[in-house]
Amino acid sequence: MAKHFRFPDVGEGITEGEIVRWAVQEGDEVKVDQTLGEIETDKAVVEMPSPYAGTVLKLHFKPGDIIKVGQVLVTIGEKGEPVAEAPAGTPVPKEAWAQAAVRTAALPAAPSGESLATPKVRALARELGMDLTSVQGSGAGGRITEDDVRGAKEKAAAAEKKPELKIKPKFDFYGALEYVPLRGVRRATARRLSESIRKAVHVTHFDEADASALIALRNKMKGEAEARGTKLTYLPFIVKALVEALKLHPMLNATVDDESEEIIVKKYYNIGIAVDVPDGLIVPVVKGADMKTVFEIAEDIGNVARAARARTLDLADLKGGTFSITNVGAIGGDAATPIINYPEVAILATMRIGERVRAENGAVKVKTTLPLCLSFDHRVVDGAEAARFSKDLVRLLENPAA
Repeated sequence: MAKHFRFPDVGEGITEGEIVRWAVQEGDEVKVDQTLGEIETDKAVVEMPSPYAGTVLKLHFKPGDIIKVGQVLVTIGEKGEPVAEAPAGTPVPKEAWAQAAVRTAALPAAPSGESLATPKVRALARELGMDLTSVQGSGAGGRITEDDVRGAKEKAAAAEKKPELKIKPKFDFYGALEYVPLRGVRRATARRLSESIRKAVHVTHFDEADASALIALRNKMKGEAEARGTKLTYLPFIVKALVEALKLHPMLNATVDDESEEIIVKKYYNIGIAVDVPDGLIVPVVKGADMKTVFEIAEDIGNVARAARARTLDLADLKGGTFSITNVGAIGGDAATPIINYPEVAILATMRIGERVRAENGAVKVKTTLPLCLSFDHRVVDGAEAARFSKDLVRLLENPAA
């Protein structure tokens, strides 16, 4: 009795396929598990092995036809046996195939003038108005994929665009204009700061330290520094206090690895010093700040600042930072919201040391203070921890000789 082999349910949401080729002809004798042909679905090209032995009485579709799951592919029976109309039936589940399996096959080369593509890809080509014969396939055997169709459409659209003249007016409604190219250090600065704003969650904590003891200590050590040929500013003292505060609050001496979603806490203290140059901002790094004296830090800051302005910094001088300082106070100002030197998790802006009116024990006094502005990545550091860090930093700055 003739047996009908239906296009089986191969799972994965596949409902139809396209006959790529037949490996047999009507009248051929076939064995169980012999390949009958190849069908291409949206997922793969699969070989259809015969579940029956006998004579191929009828191939119900021809290459290029679309076949639905459950439709009869082939009728197999005794030679000369009449082919009765196949009764309606349910597709055989993949797991129930007797001695047969669907195997991924290499796609054969496309016949001359034809394109190999799944029904889904052909539908996409029709939707986009693309002729598949003009699309180069990147899939197995030259098969055209959805990406191939979309890529060809984009190229065609780009080719149709006419070049547009870019007109830069010298004046607008209000007056004269000047165009400044975003290049060099300014361009690199813009990119790094934009990355920091996109990735880190910025919060700024403001605090203030009484600078009286700091001023006194610096004045006391200036003579020795001059004898060494070193300019002694307040910054080396701030770096020393900062390192001690970081030892107490290690989460601020860290970087973020977004790919592995890890916080990397550094056990060394390399402090970046933001240097103002004519066309941007450069942040060279003072390495091993915890192992250096105030004089050595002063020398390092002077050396890297001069090299930054002269553009003679080595690439290594810009790497390895764990925390950064931007000394806005050298110019002026009482407060700022510095942007984190990503992937570090915090940055300190030191403002102008100067006299300010403050209330103390119910009395109004004029005090010399140092405003501090700490920006931190809230993904890593909580506000309370940032406040504790700032409190310890203030304590250390107010007792710099301790």
